[in-house]
Amino acid sequence: MTDAAVSFAKDFLAGGVAAAISKTGVVPIERVKLLLQVQHACKQITADKHHKGISDCEVPIPNEQAILTFWRGNLANVIRYFPTQALNFAFKVKYKQIFLGGVDKRTQFWRYFAGNLASGAAAEATTLCFVYPLDFARARLAADMGKAGAEREFQVLGDCLGEIYKSDGIKGLYQGFNVSVQGISVTAVAGLTSYPFDTLQTDIMYTGTIDCWRKSARDEGGKAFFKGAWSNVLRGLGGAFVLVLYDEIEKFT
Repeated sequence: MTDAAVSFAKDFLAGGVAAAISKTGVVPIERVKLLLQVQHACKQITADKHHKGISDCEVPIPNEQAILTFWRGNLANVIRYFPTQALNFAFKVKYKQIFLGGVDKRTQFWRYFAGNLASGAAAEATTLCFVYPLDFARARLAADMGKAGAEREFQVLGDCLGEIYKSDGIKGLYQGFNVSVQGISVTAVAGLTSYPFDTLQTDIMYTGTIDCWRKSARDEGGKAFFKGAWSNVLRGLGGAFVLVLYDEIEKFT
């Protein structure tokens, strides 16, 4: 195996393990964020049961369901996040070689800055092509509020992917993909600016792009695009944990 292949494998392993461990710890916040985003479009959540914020959402979930339902969809989350973070780290190294080869960050700051943005966005977009169906399934499972059995739209990850594939084909597993790519592009510039795309990426699994923008703005105003934003900030702490774990794991690989 070549040195380049060994280096890629180490980046893949270290990034994946770090991400899987840290992501499991923040899954409850992730699910709360998703429920806040899609509750108005989910038929299982009636208008009188809509949640107003994080604390309002956290109390009814364990009361109405088992406490472990905070981790509903976590299997898809871990399966998705392992290759997502691992491929992101690995691809970013390769894209940096393409965009930043021979660039001196001290004398070519703006070129270095643009190269970093481009390598990050390109790595995320490339990774998304491989893992989007898992992201889609994770969101659908987390947003499923049925208590058990027939009340649930989907039972497990395989059931979710299989049912959607049978009804809508491969394109059904990529609903919202274009919006997600747009979100990545904006994220490369500013995370806060990209948050509406994150909201739409989830909502698109229930409605169409244009219809989703129009109805959200009409029914709930501009604040609709930032539902769950605070929980998203808390969830982002997991990202910092990923970087710490990644550096530590890399020491042993």
